[in-house]
Amino acid sequence: MHRLIAALCCIALITTPAQARWRKAESEHFVIYADDSARDLERFGNMLERFHQALEFITGRTTETPSPSNRVTIYAVGSSADMRRLAGDKKIAGFYSARAGGSVAFVQDAYPTSGELPFSAVVVLHEYAHYFASIATRFPQPPWMSEGSAEFFASARFPSDGRVEIGRPAMHRAGDLFYAVDVPIRELLDADLYAQRTSTRHDAFYGRSWLLFHYLNLSGERPDELRAYTDALSNGMGALAAAEHAFGDLDQLESDLDSYLQRRRLTMLNLRASMVEPGAVTVSELSDGMDEVLPLQIVSKRGVTREQAVELLPEMRAVAASYPDDAGVLAALAEAELDAGNDAEAIAAADAAITADPSVVNAYVQKGYALFNLAADASANKREEAYHAAMAPFSALNAREPDHPLPLIHFYRSLQKRGKEPTELARQALERASQLAPFDRSLALEVAAMLASEGRIALARTLAAPLAFDPHGGKLGKLAQFFMNATKDAEEAAPFHWMPPLMIDEPEVEPEPA
Repeated sequence: MHRLIAALCCIALITTPAQARWRKAESEHFVIYADDSARDLERFGNMLERFHQALEFITGRTTETPSPSNRVTIYAVGSSADMRRLAGDKKIAGFYSARAGGSVAFVQDAYPTSGELPFSAVVVLHEYAHYFASIATRFPQPPWMSEGSAEFFASARFPSDGRVEIGRPAMHRAGDLFYAVDVPIRELLDADLYAQRTSTRHDAFYGRSWLLFHYLNLSGERPDELRAYTDALSNGMGALAAAEHAFGDLDQLESDLDSYLQRRRLTMLNLRASMVEPGAVTVSELSDGMDEVLPLQIVSKRGVTREQAVELLPEMRAVAASYPDDAGVLAALAEAELDAGNDAEAIAAADAAITADPSVVNAYVQKGYALFNLAADASANKREEAYHAAMAPFSALNAREPDHPLPLIHFYRSLQKRGKEPTELARQALERASQLAPFDRSLALEVAAMLASEGRIALARTLAAPLAFDPHGGKLGKLAQFFMNATKDAEEAAPFHWMPPLMIDEPEVEPEPA
């Protein structure tokens, strides 16, 4: 792990004979990189797959198997100090970024255990619960319910006999519940009221959200009230009106919630091993070149500024020079060159990677991005030819992996950027990409704008609503709120052309607070 520290600090890589090797674990829904033992990686992958199966079993929703490139990739980066460096010195235990064809999560260690999980692993489960919810439903959950359900699932335990325990006490929120600033029930239920809070001190929002979600689902005292509540919200009731309709006296609910917190025992869901049978997890050692380049690639995947990319590039080039035939290294170099603004160099590195191994997906992606950059600067009489060339690597990727969302997205965008009206096939491609990657928030907003332009207002608003209600929505969330306000009175079947106030290509990273 010391090599990752070196990469983060942009100093020369240090190698010693005793250093651990990076390994890769692959399963149906996850790809994991860590310099831990093969046994630990296999167990960690098994734990995550059991968690996915538990989510499907409890919610009753079966998700579509992702294409290989659309799986969640997890990087185990080491200590809390490594995580702070990677996150820009923010005090967080892990974080996640959802992107079509490139969802990544960063956790401290691939540390499987049958006991209490380290908080870094809890963060991964919390974020994956959000990810699963975005795939399984379009219902725009209010903030307390979104966070409460994620905390409910993230407090899981994975006994060695194959069971999964869901709904255990969220011990990582105990301090919040007993010592942080309280959040009254009306502020918990009404996001607008909560937003008016003036205190800057850490409060018990996450803890109280978990408590309310657990109480309504497992206490047995208020059967069917949560369903009545979500039905009321779906029918357009306001936050507090829906709560009073379903829960009755909110002061009584708050009192009942306080009493629930004092209970010595809470009910949990104990799923037998036969209910959560995961598929195989395969573990492999990386090539010598990938073993050296991965710490640098982790920094790139986290996201870098142009200046940071330029600083990282000499190390990346040095590794590539040592392993000129390693396609994975060359694809990583292509990404680094692209980040540094070197489009021609990125294309050259990507071409070399494809020649060495045509199955390396990242090479097609980086070449496509670089060609799109060049096409944007092409003269008017060369633009058609330039965008046609830019689509070539994405078309090749589509032939290899038909359900990869990026070729579908760029097919649509290539027509837009040429000043052409997207064809019906291109519109279907963009909509299909959003179905494959419903967790990509910027893509959802892009598709919503497209649907509104077709007069499909209700469906457009359905797509944008979850982002508009997302408590971690950031700038994208504000844009979604703008879109919802703009289309509020739009007539169904009447085309509504909406132009966002700024261009969006990447979703924001919203780290989960420690």
